Amino acid sequence: MVDHLANTEINSQRIAAVESCFGASGQPLALLGRVLLGEGVLTKECRKKAKPRIFFLFNDILVYGSIVLNKRKYRSQHIIPLEEVTLELLPETLQAKNRWMIKTAKKSFVVSAASATERQEWISHIEECVRRQLRATGRSPSTEHAAPWIPDKATDICMRCTQTRFSALTRRHHCRKCGFVVCAECSRQRFLLPRLSPKPVRVCSLCYRELAAQQRQEEAEEQGAGSPGQPAHLTRAICGASSGDDDDSDEDKEGSGDGDWSSRVEFYSSGVAWSAFHS
Repeated sequence: MVDHLANTEINSQRIAAVESCFGASGQPLALLGRVLLGEGVLTKECRKKAKPRIFFLFNDILVYGSIVLNKRKYRSQHIIPLEEVTLELLPETLQAKNRWMIKTAKKSFVVSAASATERQEWISHIEECVRRQLRATGRSPSTEHAAPWIPDKATDICMRCTQTRFSALTRRHHCRKCGFVVCAECSRQRFLLPRLSPKPVRVCSLCYRELAAQQRQEEAEEQGAGSPGQPAHLTRAICGASSGDDDDSDEDKEGSGDGDWSSRVEFYSSGVAWSAFHS
């Protein structure tokens, strides 16, 4: 199916339609050999609450964004290279069903589908595209992943000190290393995590101690080997208050996208639903 659709007029039209829905705020998606395989609405677990997001599966990337007008206008485009993706099936609970985690080195998050069948279709097709992309690039599957952020509503107290109670005046923060919800006092430190950001990011006190210890060990080994260079602690670890620009993700600054969106997944194969398609 991928080879059949590649560089066809209908595929180009479909990709152009997606670009048009994102408008000037989105990045160009048309690329030689790129195929748009399907789309659908999934529920993404964001920091404050779960929100509907539109997802597009291409043969080499996964694209998602906020819904302004379904099938007409989207924004806050995110592009994830498939060779960086690992999926993890999550257990069922009474309150949460049909969930799985999309994990990458920079960001990991939980999504859910409208049904178990739909979830399996998404997972099967994404994993097949990942396998093909890894074969094409010669890369090995990613083994290092960012921790998913625990939602704000999961706790009313700091998950490190267990003393500070959150309120309208005492805000929640997230450790970029472990994803825990923590208070300001327990997340005063910053540490450079290059796979997440070119700038030092907020980490909790426990993760900071572990990262600093690991850094000291690496420096000692480098010095023992006679490796020259500037000590890493001068650039990797920072202690102090936030500059204010490390607020939590843009998800809560976007439009909520709330509404009665159709969850039916569409796969581009003679107009049939994804469940009828087998690549």
